[in-house]
Amino acid sequence: MVNGIYRLMKRLVDIIRSAVAIVIFSPFCVYIIYKIKNEDGGPILYKQERIGLNGRPFMMWKFRSMVVGAHAMKDTLLDKNESDGPTFKIKDDPRITEIGQWIRKHSLDEIPQFFNIVKGDMSLVGPRPALPEEVAAYSKRDRARLKVMPGLTGLWQVGGRSNLTYEEMIDLDLQYVRHQGLLMDIKIMLLTIWQMFYPRDSGAY
Repeated sequence: MVNGIYRLMKRLVDIIRSAVAIVIFSPFCVYIIYKIKNEDGGPILYKQERIGLNGRPFMMWKFRSMVVGAHAMKDTLLDKNESDGPTFKIKDDPRITEIGQWIRKHSLDEIPQFFNIVKGDMSLVGPRPALPEEVAAYSKRDRARLKVMPGLTGLWQVGGRSNLTYEEMIDLDLQYVRHQGLLMDIKIMLLTIWQMFYPRDSGAY
């Protein structure tokens, strides 16, 4: 059972660490912004509706890592989808830009989500926020993911990421929902930092 003290501590940690991270990563942000604008002149940020705690929708922000109009190109790539669930993923996605490949490899495209965390839409640790169409396809078991605040990172992000099947990802998210606590959160954050520096071990793409 998750108690009120844990929820309060988690929220305080989220705000403090996110504020510190925004300051620490600001030099990277300047470089990323320059590279994105220099590559194709398109928007720096990408926003997308995601589903949060108890099914509440919110706008999630990322540094844009794909070409302008990438969403419209998705239909032409559906036959290459490698996911066994309602999610969409392909290993060598042609929509990803040159700078996009680098920031994705090191998870730097997620930096703007620290503002989502400060705002209260997300937490540092929790299941990744799903798209509305993915949630619409959830089974009753899958919907248990919505009982906790979605996170910047979680168990499946440090346990294999894109190398996992959809069911394996859901299983790890539900394991977090059942056993979440400060010690688990700290462990996940430390493993996430490790994988930012050693991305080849993370299965990220």
